[in-house]
Amino acid sequence: MIKYDSLKTTILSNSEVKKEYEGFALEYEIAHALISARTQANMTQEAVAKKMNTTQSVVARLESGKHSPSLQTIHKYAAAINMTINLQVQP
Repeated sequence: MIKYDSLKTTILSNSEVKKEYEGFALEYEIAHALISARTQANMTQEAVAKKMNTTQSVVARLESGKHSPSLQTIHKYAAAINMTINLQVQP
């Protein structure tokens, strides 16, 4: 059985794959932050969806990392889990 880290290293050794992967880094970072915050708030996707007045599938898509949610949507998500956004711009 191949372990995730080993597979990831092998796949990312291809420069074209690595370039594509790195192109989605921000989306995955946002998704990871959303999931971590929701888990810390001890909430399910369904509970967050209810507070956002949307569906669980919408929350799942936000957490998928497959697209960039708007800042307004992230703010709404944060409010639903009783947290705030801390945006930083760094060199």
